[in-house]
Amino acid sequence: MSKPNLQLPNFDQLLKKLKFKPEEGKIWLAEQRSVLMGLGALSSFRKEIISTLGQERGKGFFMRLGYFSGLKDAELALNLEKDTHSDQAFLIGPMLHNLRGMVKVNPLALEYDAQKKYFYAEFEWIDSFEVEICRTSLGQLNEPACWILLGYACAYSSHFAGMDIQFREVECCGQGDHQCRIVGKAATEWPDHEEFSLLFREAPLIDELYELQSRLADLEQTLAYNPENLYRALGEAPPFTSALTMIDRGANSEVTMLLLGETGTGKEVLARRVHSLSKRNNQPFVAVNCAAIPQELIESELFGVEKGAYTGATQSRKGRFERAHGGTIFLDEIIELSARAQAALLRTLQEGEIERVGDNQTRKIDVRVVAATNEDLAIAVKEGRFRQDLFYRINAYTVIIPPLRERKNDIILLAEHFRKRYEKQYKKTTLGFTDLAVEALHSYNWPGNIRELENTIERGIILTDDQNSITEITLFNTGHSSLNTQAGDVRKINQQSGQIETIDSKSHLKATLAEQVLYNQISITELEEMLIKKAMDKSAGKVSVAARMLGLSRAAFAYRLKRIEEDKNKTDN
Repeated sequence: MSKPNLQLPNFDQLLKKLKFKPEEGKIWLAEQRSVLMGLGALSSFRKEIISTLGQERGKGFFMRLGYFSGLKDAELALNLEKDTHSDQAFLIGPMLHNLRGMVKVNPLALEYDAQKKYFYAEFEWIDSFEVEICRTSLGQLNEPACWILLGYACAYSSHFAGMDIQFREVECCGQGDHQCRIVGKAATEWPDHEEFSLLFREAPLIDELYELQSRLADLEQTLAYNPENLYRALGEAPPFTSALTMIDRGANSEVTMLLLGETGTGKEVLARRVHSLSKRNNQPFVAVNCAAIPQELIESELFGVEKGAYTGATQSRKGRFERAHGGTIFLDEIIELSARAQAALLRTLQEGEIERVGDNQTRKIDVRVVAATNEDLAIAVKEGRFRQDLFYRINAYTVIIPPLRERKNDIILLAEHFRKRYEKQYKKTTLGFTDLAVEALHSYNWPGNIRELENTIERGIILTDDQNSITEITLFNTGHSSLNTQAGDVRKINQQSGQIETIDSKSHLKATLAEQVLYNQISITELEEMLIKKAMDKSAGKVSVAARMLGLSRAAFAYRLKRIEEDKNKTDN
């Protein structure tokens, strides 16, 4: 089917379109601004791209670069040649390659019929600039090397012929062949045309980086989770063991589980227990705090987003459900989902598929859902804040997690667990909790539940020196009444009766102060002098104010002050 004596047309017409304007710093080829660049710079650029992205991704990058150039040159050729169906018009593209110094093109065969959707072409490339880059910089490749030229040929031919054309470089000097030769046909005539077309699609590295970052976060979360320690310290109180029994029995099923409990009761830990005891335990576990994600982003965060779906969606990315495929997703604070997100979640639970924001394609997923909330969803349904049909979907297997105040027997067990953890973290060795500290831990109401207990124990470890006991002061001295007593009250053990007594802070201060004065052998005269001076400092030298601070009349205070000053003068003299 080749045409004999197929030759490139005369270059005169093209050369007339090439304008050098050095005074303006511009080069024009018809309406296209062009740039002269040395081969050394292109060689360094190609080498760095391959080293950064890898050969396959680099190949796609340079083929797309050639593809965009080919589209522009096809437009130029169609504007230059009136008879767009002639070989002369089509061969303007190969001529432009010659003109730009990229390669010498030798046409071997060209046959196409736009109406019949038929195309066949063969070209020989001589002295390809991409082959020279391989020879001087990259070395011989294990595949054809003329990526930019090949992308150009595909785009130019497709645009010119009005049909999808694909070329293959069947021989290439860059891989050790004696010549570079390409063959072009209608895309569908190539058995691998679908795979080949993927090279012309943008594949931003940022997508993979986001995906890897998400997977890394999930992996770190999984590695940081130590089931042995957490389960062993969870608790033995009857309300909690009942909940644990329900969790263990439901874990190996596929039922959607709802965990109801106050903030800080360990719902995520229990959700992980569900996952680890299920058949999905070697698949991802993805935790999502719905309350921590802005309402306008919750859908894209859960179900993914397509590029261009909204302002700022510059890349397509998977949502949490796709990341959890095959495993378990934990939706904490599910009541915070927007109405649209609730509808999308309902569809996911019913159909087992998701639809990314900005996309009309559905994707099948296989995910087990464990949800949690600290509110009564039945009330939320009545108030119109939560979909009734979604409530019925997730309420199939509900487990109520008791608050810590209903697990008094577990408080010290958990406290000891956290003490050992933070002693190891802060490289300390304490003598454990004092009796008062133990009583204080039992007496406190724990509105923040296990999370608050953990933070309290960590504080105690930080404030306690090595080889010292953790006291109630280091645990609870936070500026508010931590125990179930009046603000400022102090609890202590009566040494004779062994009973816990509550004394007001003023009485406690008096007793402590007296002990310190006697222990340090401070005389009454020295104590009086310290109080007088401190009162004068606090009152900025105002005698009347200082006297009121110490419960003395102005005259009595002035007398004592004068005596102190006289004694000081005698000492100085």
